[in-house]
Amino acid sequence: MSASGLDLDPYLNSLNRLILERPLAVVVAFLVVTVVLSGGLGMISMVEDEDEAFTEDIDEFQALEAINDEFGSPFDDADTQTTVIQTSDNVLDQRELVRSLKAAERTEDRTELRVDSTGGPAAIIAQTLDPAAESTEAQRRAVERATQSEIRTAVRENDDNPAFTATLSDDFNPESATASASISAYSHSFPSGGDSVDNVQEAQLGVQAVTAESDGDFRVFGDGIINAETGNVIGDSLGIVMPVVLGLILLFLIIAYRDPFDLTLGLISLFLTIIWTFGFVGYAGIPFDQQMISVPILLIAVGIDFGIHIINRYREERAQGFDALAAMSTANAQLAVAFAIVTVTTVFGFGANITSDLEPTRNFGLAASIGIIFTFLVFGIFLPAAKILTDRARARLGVPEFGTKPIATEKSALGRLLPKSATISKRAPVVFILIILVISAGAVGYGQDVDRSFDQEDFLPPEELPAYITELPEPFAPSEYTVTSTFNYLEDNFEVSPDDQITMYIQGPFERDESLNSIHRTAQDPPDTYVTSDGQAETTSIITVIQDHADSDPEFAALVARNDRSGNGVPDQNLDRVYNELEAADVGAEEYLTDDRRSIRVEFDVESDASQSELRADSREYAEEFRFDATPTGFVIIFEAVTDVIFESAIFSLALAVGLTAVFLIAVYWLLERQPLLGLVNVFPILVTVALLIATMRALGLSLNAITATILSITIGVGIAYSVHITHRFIDEYAENPEPEQNLIVTLRGTGGALTGSMLTTSIGTGALVLAISPVLGEFGLLMAISVFYSYLTAIVVLPPTIYLWARYDQGGISIRQQLFGGPDLPATDAADD
Repeated sequence: MSASGLDLDPYLNSLNRLILERPLAVVVAFLVVTVVLSGGLGMISMVEDEDEAFTEDIDEFQALEAINDEFGSPFDDADTQTTVIQTSDNVLDQRELVRSLKAAERTEDRTELRVDSTGGPAAIIAQTLDPAAESTEAQRRAVERATQSEIRTAVRENDDNPAFTATLSDDFNPESATASASISAYSHSFPSGGDSVDNVQEAQLGVQAVTAESDGDFRVFGDGIINAETGNVIGDSLGIVMPVVLGLILLFLIIAYRDPFDLTLGLISLFLTIIWTFGFVGYAGIPFDQQMISVPILLIAVGIDFGIHIINRYREERAQGFDALAAMSTANAQLAVAFAIVTVTTVFGFGANITSDLEPTRNFGLAASIGIIFTFLVFGIFLPAAKILTDRARARLGVPEFGTKPIATEKSALGRLLPKSATISKRAPVVFILIILVISAGAVGYGQDVDRSFDQEDFLPPEELPAYITELPEPFAPSEYTVTSTFNYLEDNFEVSPDDQITMYIQGPFERDESLNSIHRTAQDPPDTYVTSDGQAETTSIITVIQDHADSDPEFAALVARNDRSGNGVPDQNLDRVYNELEAADVGAEEYLTDDRRSIRVEFDVESDASQSELRADSREYAEEFRFDATPTGFVIIFEAVTDVIFESAIFSLALAVGLTAVFLIAVYWLLERQPLLGLVNVFPILVTVALLIATMRALGLSLNAITATILSITIGVGIAYSVHITHRFIDEYAENPEPEQNLIVTLRGTGGALTGSMLTTSIGTGALVLAISPVLGEFGLLMAISVFYSYLTAIVVLPPTIYLWARYDQGGISIRQQLFGGPDLPATDAADD
């Protein structure tokens, strides 16, 4: 060994005196803090709009918000609409039209629902039959008085009315006056400032309840319904998953501890960690979303690791004949350093997500990082003190001991299996590592094409819940979910597809001459992913409003012609007068031109088979061709933008976590052991883990989405603990006897046994998230389980030959033959001379 590093013994001895000489005071202090932090639990708030939380910082989403703020009725946030879908053999039959209008009447009669108007095909047919039928009641009477023949005639009269045909399903047949589904819009009017998310949700849930009691088959859809079901997904998932997670964890902890007192202490420590963390979350005002569900799982994972290590190491010392105080002093002094290293590296892994451009990911990174620090304090200080108190009480009361042996002993099957890699490591370690490098490179190459996606449906339950969920008894029975099936129904049966349209938000002085002509000219050369007609992009804008009004109003057409010097139907001078005439005619110009005439929106039809990435890339490039500042937006653009941010954040967080972890470990091992290369030795297995994990994601068809994207940096945070524990234990043994193979055998049997218990408990516990109602949470749980298993596997299989090679390098004099093919170690005396 080289020169010794920083001597931590004085500090560790002081820590042990603080913890072990006054254990009761320590335990009481922790309980007091727990009471204080528990007050924050009642202050935790749920995220009101899950997908908007991910999109609100995106430029394209802010452009859509600007459109909603600046333009007229269809984008007016003050009037919130609820969509009501009616289905039957024929929704245009007289009986079904009456049912539709009766349902609308019932909602209007419920004043608390604030429905001030309703519209749909039934209302349009009624007003065709009786133009004076303004109220819903009058419209119902008009339909009831009409004959079926008159209704069919009214349907045919509206065959060319887009406002009518757009509300009917794709199978609409004007000749037979039939359609299997229709859409009606219920507008809510709230007082100023009253259109909060909660109020909208309550109103839409009320509409849902009223229509459910009405004759006919109705589905209700809207942002309030989506938010309500998203919140239910979180609650139901926690209600289903947590009992299973806790049950599995309890089972494996029983096996790992084999002592009811140690088991109880471990569970209490986990409980304190969760209380501290979410108490902090409540006080800090961090909202709770689906991503936060993984935080307690992660804290339990790290807490289990710490708890099993401290108890297992304590038992190793007791097995050698030391009394409780001496055994805990040795165990705690040795593990305190390892715990501190693991805590810092885990904070780097989780905390790297704080750099994300997505607020929910930042919140997750902050909550998880704080939680890991709390985990270190509880398991590094509270648990040892509580263990000493418990063992003293047991000895005083004569309570018998139960399982006191370490998890893996020389005589156990696990104790014989784990050290095998130490023997293998002695034979050609360089060749073995080269093979691992080749496998890892192949995994990275294969995994780089892993699917990336972001969709609102990521946060919603599946259309059909598995039988094991639907058959659950109360209080575990899930809520009723309709949003996903309604999404799919709309997509399958209506020509309502926001994915087939891009909105360009353009800011400029649109009273200036030639301003509209510049828009028209740019629309003549759209990207290939845009729909064209006669070489011109298919658009809807203030230009189409002008042209449509000119077709129906000769006087206005003459005004346009006088101010159209180019003769293309687009006025290029006196635009303020043209706009004034449009506003006076009330033809909907406010939907495409703001009152100050400095912003317009242009809707472009796009090819339905174009990918999100192609549309976003083409739209961004196309926006640069406009004379004024243009920003493309729309759901397809926003979701693709979020997808890019998710991927970029995941890669940056991974690189940051790896970089910070490597620098920290190099510095720590230089400071403690004057062995900076040990830092790289620690990082190597976790890089292999990440490579294998990415490849596995692609092989299983799992996407790198809003939730699972954090798994890469989380893998660094959780997985590095396995490598740190092995390395730190090896160094402690190596300091006493620099004989690599024997030290690896001791390390793998002792610490490797604790890691095995931790891995089984953590991977199976986190893997229980696959039972969650939300598919994305299930994917996260599966990946966490795989990540933990890979981290354990690389620590047991990949790390030993790496450590063995480092030890031989540290001892000096390694020949090329020895590096490639292994061979006898240098004599211990030579190593000692070093």
